[in-house]
Formats: sequence, C-alpha cells, structure tokens
Amino acid sequence: MYSKPIQQLIRAFSKLPSVGPRTAERFVFHLLKSGKKDVAEITNALKGLIEHIQSCATCWDFSDESPCAICANTKRMQHVLCVVKESQELQQLEKTGVFTGRYHVLRGVIKPGNPDSAKFLKVTELLKRIQDEKITEVILALNPDLSGETTMLYLESEIKKTTPSVIISRLARGLPMGSDLQYADEITLGSALKNRTKS
Repeated sequence: MYSKPIQQLIRAFSKLPSVGPRTAERFVFHLLKSGKKDVAEITNALKGLIEHIQSCATCWDFSDESPCAICANTKRMQHVLCVVKESQELQQLEKTGVFTGRYHVLRGVIKPGNPDSAKFLKVTELLKRIQDEKITEVILALNPDLSGETTMLYLESEIKKTTPSVIISRLARGLPMGSDLQYADEITLGSALKNRTKS
C-alpha cells in the first residue's frame, strides 16, 4: 500500500480525461524520480492557472483577462459569432487565420437521451449575446457526431425562436486532403458532393 500523499496524487491524476489508475501511478512515480525541480515547476504552473485564468464574461473562453483578447479586439467582425464546444476548438479555428469574427464557447454538448444536459451549456448566454450584440450570423462549428448534431438542431431551434432574422450556418464537410474515395463513408461523400467548389 502506497503512502497517503502518493495515493492522493494518483487519485487526482486519475480524474484527468483518458488517465486510468495505472497511468496516474506512472505519472506520480515519474515525478518522484525526476526530483523536486520538476515537481516545483508543475506546482507553480498549476498555481498560476488557479490565480490568473478566468472565464471571459463575453464568450466563456478561458483567459487571463475579461473580456479576452479576441472579444476586446474591435477590428474583428462584431456581428458574426462562431459557436464551439470547448476552448480547444476555438484555438484550432484561430490557427487557420481564416475566421475574423468572434466566438462563443458552449462548454460542452447535449448528450443524446439526456435533454437536461442542455441546462449546463452556455445557451442562455448565447441567445442573450445574439440579441444584445445584434448578431447577423451564427456559425455552428460543432463535431458532426450524434452529440454535435443534436446540439446544433437544438441551437437552431432556440435561435430561430428568439431571433428569426439571424443567418445560421454550419461548417462545410467533405473529404480531407490526401484521402481515398473508396475508403470514405457515404455521409462524408454526400457532404463533399453537396459542398463541392466550382472553378
């Protein structure tokens, strides 16, 4: 039986996504073997996270200031909102350098079979923003899986109820670069045909 501090840290690491007890155990013993410098570095980073990171009161992204840099940037398109599931998706879209509007982070998606899960999302805040900020287009940038589709249908319905004039769009879907047609599924192929580009 490990000593209590080791057990506590294993339990703490086990709460992380995709980390089971065995992986958590490896993390703990790696830290024990690596010495106090590495442990102190992680401790300081976690302390900085707790002390300085907050939710942006506008878009619900995590930032060290509120409003965050994107929401505070007046050069971005003010009337176009891109709705994403989590902060990580926001960062991925920003890396493309293509979108110049602003974002809204839902902090999750609706779990199929559990409509109550919508209560935990930032939907009320989204609907208020659309009205208050006179948003003209909402881009739903959620994963095209069952949870994502369920959430997008729900959002479309709620947005149309409160602000029917808003344009609602979704990300185009198609074949990834370098893919082989014979291995693509029917939904991807159908979407690629529907969203084909013309030259």
